[in-house]
Amino acid sequence: MNSWSRNLFSWLAQDAKGRDVNLSTYKGKVLLVVNVASKCGFTNSNYTQLTELYSKYKDRGLEILAFPCNQFLKQEPGSSQEAEEFACTRYKAEYPIFGKVRVNGPDTAPVYKFLKANKTGFLGSRIKWNFTKFLVDKEGHVLARYGPTTSPLSIENDIKTALGEA
Repeated sequence: MNSWSRNLFSWLAQDAKGRDVNLSTYKGKVLLVVNVASKCGFTNSNYTQLTELYSKYKDRGLEILAFPCNQFLKQEPGSSQEAEEFACTRYKAEYPIFGKVRVNGPDTAPVYKFLKANKTGFLGSRIKWNFTKFLVDKEGHVLARYGPTTSPLSIENDIKTALGEA
């Protein structure tokens, strides 16, 4: 593995308006990276808890990066901007909602290729469903991967540890 690909901060992603975002802007923060969808059975609980975690820890160094994805039963059918509007209006998300991505297959977004290569899950590297979560430390290294049924609040202690509070 080349040194340029050893941490998440060496990647670019697009925001909901299609502008490039250099992930190095998040260097020094603990990140929770989540593939989100607006029409999933996990939507309400995950967005509600992500907003709660963000409110509690944003001033202590947590950033949540939400990546809308339409790969699972087409549960994020709108545009990237519609996904952002949904999260910000309905769930008061103040964290960044990025452009829609693919998390599996030949067109997987580079950020997700990196995340999956660094933490495999129950089905190997493949993302199983919406709301798979990756915890990334302040240096951009992937600490943990959580499945869709793991609620955001249940990983609060891991977040506190990554922030150096535990």
